[in-house]
Amino acid sequence: MLNFLDVPNSLTLASLEVGHHLYWQLGNLKIHGQVFIVSWIVIGILVTASLLATRNAQRVPKGIQNLMEYALEFVRDLAKNQLGEKEYRPWVPFIGTLFLFIFVSNWSGALVPWRLIKLPEGELAAPTNDINTTVALALLVSLAYFYAGFSRKGLGYFAKYIQPTPILLPIAILEDFTKPLSLSFRLFGNILADELVVAVLVLLVPLFVPLPVMLLGLFTSAIQALVFATLAAAYIHEAIEGHGDEHDAHSP
Repeated sequence: MLNFLDVPNSLTLASLEVGHHLYWQLGNLKIHGQVFIVSWIVIGILVTASLLATRNAQRVPKGIQNLMEYALEFVRDLAKNQLGEKEYRPWVPFIGTLFLFIFVSNWSGALVPWRLIKLPEGELAAPTNDINTTVALALLVSLAYFYAGFSRKGLGYFAKYIQPTPILLPIAILEDFTKPLSLSFRLFGNILADELVVAVLVLLVPLFVPLPVMLLGLFTSAIQALVFATLAAAYIHEAIEGHGDEHDAHSP
């Protein structure tokens, strides 16, 4: 626990708790309970919004239907820009799920006062400020682009590791490890840093000063969701096309 403004009589005027978690024991596994709780809430919000948007769909959308259709168009354009006109359609659900889950998770951490809900240990926060969540999302992206490349080229997909020369094999393998690492740590680091900065400012200067930082946090949270989804689509496109196909496509 990090304590600020401690006075000699041990009266703590403000404190910021870092690193404590609510654990659920499932057999031999320890599960971060607060991450699952907020993740289920985020999933519930997305499922409820989808059901409300499609329950009584109108030809001229309005309200929640208009919002969800705008989100669908945004994700569709994102996937089309990265994957191309011929390849993007099957990947819209996956890219869209990543984007919406990360977006709502990030904003839930910035907008919802989770700390008002008391837990036996730890506190509720955005799922994306936990490294386990971001690593899991990054590994899903890795599985997706391996599946995309293997389903398109079969065993020939692995030829990319020795192109243009087998000397590059270690570098190609290392690249497959660095992709999920960069995805997970970028998202985790930015969201955790934003929440810590806001928490410290609220403790030190409770009025007015944190508001601009919170607004900036909303903007950066949305950007992080966009960056994650864009990079996921770019990696899938790279697996589908391959270095050799890209060279042929750009050849005169």
